[in-house]
Parts: sequence; C-alpha cells; structure tokens
Amino acid sequence: MAMKIRLARGGSKKRPHYAIVATDSRMPRDGRFIEKLGTYNPLLAKDSEERVKMDMERVKHWLAQGAQPTDRVARFLEAAGVVAKTERKNMKKAVPGAKAEKRAEEKAAKAAAPAEE
Repeated sequence: MAMKIRLARGGSKKRPHYAIVATDSRMPRDGRFIEKLGTYNPLLAKDSEERVKMDMERVKHWLAQGAQPTDRVARFLEAAGVVAKTERKNMKKAVPGAKAEKRAEEKAAKAAAPAEE
C-alpha cells in the first residue's frame, strides 16, 4: 500500500483549513485517511505558530514506514527540520521570451536614436 502524507481540505468556501493526514495514495483528497497528523491554516500570518501544527513523533513514524510527503507537506517538514532540504527547479517563468526581448531591444534602440541626433 503506497502511503502519502498530504493535506485534506476542510472549511467553507474561501475559508480553507487543512488537516495533515497519513493516507493511502489511492484515496481521494478529502476521503478516508488513516491518521490525522496535524493542521494547516493558511489564513493566519506566516510567522504565527498556529499556522502549521504537527505531531512530529507520528510524522517521523510514518516517514520511517515509507510514507511519501507531498510537495507542500515536504516544505512544512523542511521548515521544521525533520526532512533535509531538497533542490527545486526554478523554471524561470517570469523571464520574458525571445520575442519580448527582441521588442525591448528595438524599443531601446529607437529611444537611443533620437537622443543621438
């Protein structure tokens, strides 16, 4: 049985509240889970201690049993110092494409031409 440590969503519309759970990976996101390991409230301030609460002893138990944390839960565990920090790829999504760079160069050249005259 492939185990996951992941978030199960609760709360009302536009007021999310998540439970950190250990579950079989084949179960739906908010479906049956084996054990509740903690909570995550994204509406609280990032420096708040109440934002992420986890039972570290049980989390370590499930990790030892082979449970794989999802990306978001892995970030929580990295912040808590339970899991080693992993290298993530920066896909450079904010970098402009080749056409946009070419247009910017042309615009800069046009702006520089009248200044030279």
